[in-house]
Amino acid sequence: MLDLSSLHRMSRSIYAQSADQAGRLPAIFRRLPATAVVGFHTGAQLHGFGDARSSDVHVIVPAGEKVPHIRGVVTHEAVLPVRDPVLLAGVPCAPAVRCAVDLARSLRRMEAMPLLDLCLRVGACQPEELRVEVARHDRLRGVCQARDLVPRADPRAECRQESQLRLVLIDGGLPPPEPQIWVPDSYGIPLYRLDLGYRQHHVGVEYDGSSHLDRARLQHDRSRTNWLAANGWQMRHFTDRDLYRRPAHIVRTLIPLLHP
Repeated sequence: MLDLSSLHRMSRSIYAQSADQAGRLPAIFRRLPATAVVGFHTGAQLHGFGDARSSDVHVIVPAGEKVPHIRGVVTHEAVLPVRDPVLLAGVPCAPAVRCAVDLARSLRRMEAMPLLDLCLRVGACQPEELRVEVARHDRLRGVCQARDLVPRADPRAECRQESQLRLVLIDGGLPPPEPQIWVPDSYGIPLYRLDLGYRQHHVGVEYDGSSHLDRARLQHDRSRTNWLAANGWQMRHFTDRDLYRRPAHIVRTLIPLLHP
């Protein structure tokens, strides 16, 4: 007889070997129809680009499929079939490219851009795969946003704020900035790397997070900024307040440097 005291109760009639995802998913799928696959946020997490976090388990079923109500499970009915599901964590999962495009259609624009960048950065899929997949979603809700963001996805972004800062500049009507620019010294050896920038204008754009408050980091940043200024670079630094509360200020700050 199964000892329920050693299991974790997930919902009515659902008990898992452990409370983590590896233990939860097989238990949940025992109550789902055979057509169900993991997708959206949960699928992205399984594929290694879970920038859009969700405590719920997200599954995809064909439109009209009857699914029992399970606490903590979000069901997405899809008219577009899921092609070639893969087995991850013991359950069927939509391919990485399907998860990426579904999220690019459904997330807020500022949340979708970092996810697409990360998808490419970890190698979960390739740019051409994203372009092919987004074409399959024609006429579905949110596809216009996904079509706009997919060609802008860039694996060089190293954090979500860099992705979002790049998007603020693009949406503000500025040219797309180049991520991760290396600035060489007088011998041509790469010396400093900039988050974003416009090489032709010698304009650098940086996101300063909490790590920049460390004293040693602050000293390094000041030395770096002085060297860049002495070598013709105009640097502009922005924080979370700028990014999330006054993005228009970022654009207004850079316009005179790019269009003097």
